Formats: sequence, structure tokens, C-alpha cells
Amino acid sequence: MRMIMLSTENTNVPKIPMCACIGYFDGMHKGHQVLIAETVKMAKEKNTETALITFDPDPWVTLKGIKDIRHITTIRQRINKAVSLGIQNIVVLQFTKEMADLAPEDFQTRILGKLNLKGLICGFDFHYGGQGRGNAEMLQMNAPYEVKIIKEVDDESGKISSTRISECIVNGEMEEAAAMMGSYYSIEGEVIHGRAIGTEIGFPTANIAYSEEYLLPKPGVYACIAYIGGKKYRAMTNLGHNPTFNYRQELSLEAYLLDFHEDIYERNIRLDFIHFMREERSFHSKENLILQLEQDARNVRKIIEQL
Repeated sequence: MRMIMLSTENTNVPKIPMCACIGYFDGMHKGHQVLIAETVKMAKEKNTETALITFDPDPWVTLKGIKDIRHITTIRQRINKAVSLGIQNIVVLQFTKEMADLAPEDFQTRILGKLNLKGLICGFDFHYGGQGRGNAEMLQMNAPYEVKIIKEVDDESGKISSTRISECIVNGEMEEAAAMMGSYYSIEGEVIHGRAIGTEIGFPTANIAYSEEYLLPKPGVYACIAYIGGKKYRAMTNLGHNPTFNYRQELSLEAYLLDFHEDIYERNIRLDFIHFMREERSFHSKENLILQLEQDARNVRKIIEQL
């Protein structure tokens, strides 16, 4: 995989013949995957490399000045997914105010024109140039290479979109989000030391430091699949404030890995969120908490076994 950073000033860009798709691709959902599949297909037909063109930072940061934007996927996750689907080059547009204000024809020549594009795939709702004046049809009409426009990808509820997926995530509707993404919503992070309250009651948890960029699910207890070093484990995961014995103002993410007894401090872990089981609540005693955790663990086993 090759990373290409592209700005209004940078002219040192590899002149590799490529077919590319363009967009922000948050969530890498099934609609995005159609764009990537068409890119791979076109590249084979034209005997070029494949590329995905995306933006950094999020265009809303530049256009609206919104700083704390939460995302379904981090840029690292989006890149990894794109590569797994056949993308060979990641072109990151350094989306400054200057780039955002370019006239559509200048964006085509000064930005896209720096690449040796032989074909471009975009969604029907793609816009570019100052105030979004450029659209997919304009690009198709003016570009000196083939531009293919992809129609919206629907399911039984309408257009599959990052907005719909985000709504599902914040409501704890993980199955619905996964159906649109084609994979489970996941959070990646490093296992850090906590206060070891879980260990004291027989449920040692991995405390996970996660990026503030993540759009977080509804707080509560989830059945998850955890991935560590290429191996997967069933996990009972709590996203919340730990109100019974270890209250925290900020949301903490802790996972109890079933049938697992290794030391994983400072290791990376990925949690795939499978099913929302219950809301977090405070218990009157340690014994009541333990009884509930034992039931939660049994529920996790049943849920994961049914996958």
C-alpha cells in the first residue's frame, strides 16, 4: 500500500496510472464498498493500479469549523478496510481552506490533475469545489478520463448512509449497523491499567484507551468479539461510568474476555460490538453485581454461539 499526500502546493506526486474512487468513506459501508469494487474492476480493465482518494481533516472541520467530530471509523480503520478490498494507493487530500475554496474547474486541474488518473468512480451525491458547486455530472462531463457515477445503494429502509449507521450505533442497534456496514462496528485501542476492581470480584477486565474520534455506542453492556494478536475471544464489554464501585465521570471501556487468562497490558485490542444486552446500572451489593455479571457472561456465550 502506498500513501500519497496531496495539497494545493505539493507537486511531488507519483505519476502512477491509476483508477480511483473519491469520498470521505466514514464507516466503509456497503455503499462505499460498491465504489471500491467498481474501482478494482475499472483498474483491471484499464491495466492500472487502484486508488482511494479521501480527505483529512474531515471536510466539516474545514468548512464549518467543527472540531470535535465523532466518526464511525478512524482513518486508520478506513485505510485498512480499503486495502483489504483491493486498494493499492491511498491519496489523502490535505483539505485546507484554500483547497475548499477552489473553483470546481481548479479542483479538477490543480488537485485531481496532479494524479495520473485513467478513471474515477464517485457517488451520485459527490460535490467538490467552493460551496460544493461541482457535482458528479460536471466532473463526468469535463474530466479528461472516464468518470463513472454510482447510484445510491439501498436496503429495505432506504439509502445506506453513514448518517443512518451513526443513528443505529448511538441507539445500541448494533445488528442494524452491521447489516449496513457489511461488518461489525468496532473500536480499537491499547489495554491500560485500571483499578483492578474487576479482578477483586472474579471478573478481571481489560481497560481500553480509545481514540476520542470514535462515535461511541449507547452506554451499557454488550456482547463482543475481541481480537488480540490475530486471535479472537468472546467478550462481555461495558461502556459506562462504573456506578457501583468505581464511578468515573468519563465513559470507560472495559472488556471481560471469557476463558482468557493472559497478561495483555499495553497490547492492542479490537472489539467488535455484536449485541446490546442491557443498560448499565448501580447494584446495592457486590453479591448482586456478581450474580448479574455471571448471567451476562452466560448471555454472551449464547449470543456468540448463534453467529
